[in-house]
Amino acid sequence: MNFPETKKPRIVIIGGGFAGISLAKKLKDLDMQLVMIDKRNYHTFQPLLYQVSTSGLEPDSIAYPIRKVLRNLEDFHFRWATVESIDPVAQKVFTDKGSINFDYLVMATGTRTNFFGNKAIQQHAMPMKTVPQALNIRSLMLQNFEKADDSLNEDERMALLNFCIVGAGPTGVELAGAFAELKKNVFPKDYRHLNVGEMQIHLFEGSDRVLSPMSKKASKKAHQFLRRLGVNIHLGTIVKDYDGEVLTMDSGETMKTKNFIWTAGVTGASIDGFEANKLMERLNRFKVNTFNQVEGYTNIFAIGDIAYMQTQAYPKGHPQVAQPAIQQGEHLAKNLKHLVDGKPLEPFKYFDKGTMATIGRNRAVADISKLEFGGFFAWFIWMFVHLMALVGFRNKVIVFFNWAYNYINFDKAARLIVRPYNPKP
Repeated sequence: MNFPETKKPRIVIIGGGFAGISLAKKLKDLDMQLVMIDKRNYHTFQPLLYQVSTSGLEPDSIAYPIRKVLRNLEDFHFRWATVESIDPVAQKVFTDKGSINFDYLVMATGTRTNFFGNKAIQQHAMPMKTVPQALNIRSLMLQNFEKADDSLNEDERMALLNFCIVGAGPTGVELAGAFAELKKNVFPKDYRHLNVGEMQIHLFEGSDRVLSPMSKKASKKAHQFLRRLGVNIHLGTIVKDYDGEVLTMDSGETMKTKNFIWTAGVTGASIDGFEANKLMERLNRFKVNTFNQVEGYTNIFAIGDIAYMQTQAYPKGHPQVAQPAIQQGEHLAKNLKHLVDGKPLEPFKYFDKGTMATIGRNRAVADISKLEFGGFFAWFIWMFVHLMALVGFRNKVIVFFNWAYNYINFDKAARLIVRPYNPKP
């Protein structure tokens, strides 16, 4: 890989997500060469991916070029590449575009979809972790409605209009609510000769409640909101198989569907090159100390979703959401400056700002500190927090006007099949 020669120490950051971006921004005044590597040239605001999937937003509303985000850094270099492995002893990163040496390495690779070893589901299910995957869901949804509008076969039409979502965490709940809003407000106008009432939305969850990471009050409220929107909720149900047409549950019951979306879990996007004992086997996350140093190394760090830091407050590690990633990135920037100045490192302490989920128009639930509430006020807070957290003024403006348009007109304007999706055979 081609980089300017320098006598400065070099920091290599792998990943331009919340953790990597927040770290890089705070390294502005550090006299080092900073290199970021990512397999995409943009940062994705993942909490709003579901709105791209359901035609509420265009993808460029929630994505922002990494080079533009960090262009004010003096000795910063971005490389669009996929990291293949790391040699921690030789202090070298290997990518599909070449290799690079490092003095300090920060892994901020985030997570990937976890199919729990189920190859059939992995082959046929629709994940939603990236912008292309969100666009695939949007295209498949619209393609299937077009097919249903032209179909004379009742069984085929019912399968095309049956939407099954596995995983009732925030992503699954928000996706189910968005599909229900489309069914209620948008599709009846677009497909006037189709009985849109035949559209069914099924939400499957293995535990005994939706939004299990949140409070029981928020969970109960979200359950009520979803039922009012017409979502069919299947609690205590494990989906064991899907062949592209038929979904099979652990009870043996089957269901025909052409729309099968998997939001049931994530696993760390780890990188080859480290001993097996550096990883939590089940979670695929790197074990780190309270300074975010990977166990056994003083110059290699992991932050965000890929980091597994056990503390008294979080014995199972921090939640894999945006706030711990952002806070760890900002904190590590301070510790890197301490390292350069020869000062002792400070342990990371997570400040929980709360958890929220939205379930359609005027409906959301929020757990903030000791407060638990739902409804319009929670929905308003959810919108404000997500709008302010978006990267770039342009994106904030575009998303705000899209939301205003959607709210006033009961519409979602981005119903475009720009890139048709062809399911795997």
